[in-house]
Amino acid sequence: MKRRQFVYLVGIATASGGLAIACDANSNQATTELGQTATELGQTATELEQELVIYSGRNEKLIGELIKQFEAQTGAKIQVRYGDTAELASAILEEGTNSPADVFFGQDAGALGALQKAGRTVQLPSALVNQVDSAYRSPEGQWVGVTGRVRTVDYNTNLVKAEELPSSIFGFTDPKWQGKIGWAPTNGSFQSFVTGLRVTEGEDRAKEWLEGIKANDPKVYPNNTSIVEALTRGEIAVGFVNHYYLERIKQDNPEVPVEHHFTEDIGSLVNVAGIAIINSANHPNIAQTFAEFLLNEDAQNYFASQTYEYPLASGVAAKGNLKSLNEIRKQEKRIDLSNLNDLDNTLKLLQQVAII
Repeated sequence: MKRRQFVYLVGIATASGGLAIACDANSNQATTELGQTATELGQTATELEQELVIYSGRNEKLIGELIKQFEAQTGAKIQVRYGDTAELASAILEEGTNSPADVFFGQDAGALGALQKAGRTVQLPSALVNQVDSAYRSPEGQWVGVTGRVRTVDYNTNLVKAEELPSSIFGFTDPKWQGKIGWAPTNGSFQSFVTGLRVTEGEDRAKEWLEGIKANDPKVYPNNTSIVEALTRGEIAVGFVNHYYLERIKQDNPEVPVEHHFTEDIGSLVNVAGIAIINSANHPNIAQTFAEFLLNEDAQNYFASQTYEYPLASGVAAKGNLKSLNEIRKQEKRIDLSNLNDLDNTLKLLQQVAII
């Protein structure tokens, strides 16, 4: 697979201007999706640029509809470069201040943290970032989470009883799980989990876990979807995945014999997809407006009902039979998600243990 590596630069970006809002072509008054007026926010419609360039590690199937809504609402021309999150972050670093990117919409917090540490992001308005719990945003306000996803151990209820499942992810290194596990070592979400494991438990403990699972002869799959599909067929008993893949499958077939198991440690890591504004942005006002748009109630409900992720803005609940984020946070060690940026050493560890 491609090795993904971030280049680190020195510097902290300064804050950009205030929050602008969208203009309704059918009204003399600019409004946001939530009905706030330009006057209420101290802005005028003329301050909103009519172009926006987004570098998106989130694929078009997940966010394309929302971008169309934002384009219609603002009348702006939106250009989106879709691609791998890590590769797009690397592109922004390589392009330097000549990068056309106004906004980086990353699939995981590690890439957002890498751009922040490289000095390529700006401080976001406190009114924006404070909509999201401090666990799911940059401590310095340089990026903010939009949606959350939880690592779960999904299991086939015909093959495993809930009380048989260990409370720790390390419990699956027990030989009794020989031949019963499914995982996807080349998948980005799995590698982010291993990075989290390294950060919270240390290098030796992370290596011990990888070696223990490998010794149990797990079945290897290319991605989360194929793991959950294998679980529905009874091909494996348990699988390490993100929570929303099962939620999607259950929308079509609610009777599948598969449920979530949330461990009481880093095995239930909460990672985020989030947004940062690039410090060389040519269109900073509309970039901030887009960030605000993603956190409004309508967009957050869209993510909850269409992508089955956890909404991160206050007051919007997740859909489905899921533990609340507050319950999950009680289980895991507190972690600064910006520190999930060291993917390079995770890849080295996976290669050292001969897993990839």
